[in-house]
Amino acid sequence: MSSPSESRSLLHLEVGESTRSAYGTSLDDNDDPESISRKVVERNLLRKLDSRTAYLVLIYILNQMDRSNAAAARLRGLEEDLGMKGTQFNTLISSLYIGYVFMQTPSNFILTRITKPSLYLSSCMSLWGLLTTLIGISTSYYQALFSRFLVGFLEATFYPGAVYLLSRWYKREELGYRTAFFTAGIGISNAFGSLLASGILATMEGLFGYAAWRWLFFIEGYLTILVGIGGMFILPDFPSSTASWLTPAEHNLAQKRMEEDSEGHGTAEPTSSGGFAVVLSLMTDWRAWLVGTALCCCNASLSFNMFFPTLAATMGYSPTISLLLCTPPWIMSTITAVTIARHSDATRERFGHMTFALLMLITGYVLAMSTMNFTVRYISLFFMAQAQVSNVILLTWISNTFARSSSKRAVAIGFMNCIGTSGNTLSPYIWPSSWGPTYTNSCLICIVLAISCISLCWVFRRHLERLNEAAGEEERELNLAKGYRYLL
Repeated sequence: MSSPSESRSLLHLEVGESTRSAYGTSLDDNDDPESISRKVVERNLLRKLDSRTAYLVLIYILNQMDRSNAAAARLRGLEEDLGMKGTQFNTLISSLYIGYVFMQTPSNFILTRITKPSLYLSSCMSLWGLLTTLIGISTSYYQALFSRFLVGFLEATFYPGAVYLLSRWYKREELGYRTAFFTAGIGISNAFGSLLASGILATMEGLFGYAAWRWLFFIEGYLTILVGIGGMFILPDFPSSTASWLTPAEHNLAQKRMEEDSEGHGTAEPTSSGGFAVVLSLMTDWRAWLVGTALCCCNASLSFNMFFPTLAATMGYSPTISLLLCTPPWIMSTITAVTIARHSDATRERFGHMTFALLMLITGYVLAMSTMNFTVRYISLFFMAQAQVSNVILLTWISNTFARSSSKRAVAIGFMNCIGTSGNTLSPYIWPSSWGPTYTNSCLICIVLAISCISLCWVFRRHLERLNEAAGEEERELNLAKGYRYLL
């Protein structure tokens, strides 16, 4: 690693007349040369980093398609062909998230002990793609159930791992927008995944003797395998690892940025000891359980997305039209997510933006409960879809708040995601087919869960606000410069 003096000299070498504007940062002619050189290098660093982390969006699109393909397959005979009865389909959906609960925290703990997250995350992706194809050849409910559980076990490595990877490269005021851009894959997947599913289910029935719903698992599984292999060569590793795609100046600045971002809140680099102590400290930290429970309520309140094709089908159209109707709400959701998250970063505020998103969700549920009119029902789906960003903002808030020590932050993200995923595990049972087609009881339960999430996060915000006030008071008494502040 270069020394600070070497780093400064390297920064100066990057300045040129052709690079007078910064990526995400404006240059001022009154700035001193060292300040200008840093802005230029930072622009180049972020541009290169964004181009590589953008691959996470593609992975997440396929991740979401693998999660939701069972709901689409249900429209073309999945239940009948596998002999499902009663709530067995709900259990099939839930089994994916049981795998998540078991693996999320251990996986992020593993990430703090390795230097090649690109290989780890991409290998897990290729394996869950292979298992997805196996669901397509299942001949019984229990075969599909076991395969889907294993898919969830491997998928659990990705989302918390990707959020942790982003938090190792981006500063707090940059993280919300990047996380939202990454999780925009939800909207893109639900939009274009519905188009893909409608095409497969409408045209491939009986091809080579396989039902169309089986082809859905085959094709999406093969795509996942190929993208996973590509990720091994494209995804970045940690700033502390070697990075041939960065210049020495950019690499040094990447590490320096994380040190600056963590000032007054511990080191930004992982430690090699105390891993289990970190887990124990989180398990005894009331804030972790408070925010984890809030995330659980948030995830459960957003459970409509697991049954979006089913809700669209309540409007009385064919399976193909129902899947096509799913596309517009999710396209708008993608735009909304990036816009709200970017504003959240610009204002350095989390709670209000998350609450706004959940209020849109509540509005959607109220509209859905009020009538079976096609227009109103379809508008309600738009409102519901826009709320997906609430989960993104809450998870970013967790990453911003819990310890700048990389090892503790990694385990915190995994641990609270694990608690949050318990909401996904129980969510399928909120939407039993016997409550359709109105699903009034389901909407009421989700409204209560959304209000509970807002209430718990308000308590957390007040706690952080008091900590910020105490820090300010101490600085005034000791005549210190303004230090670290929690984002609210």
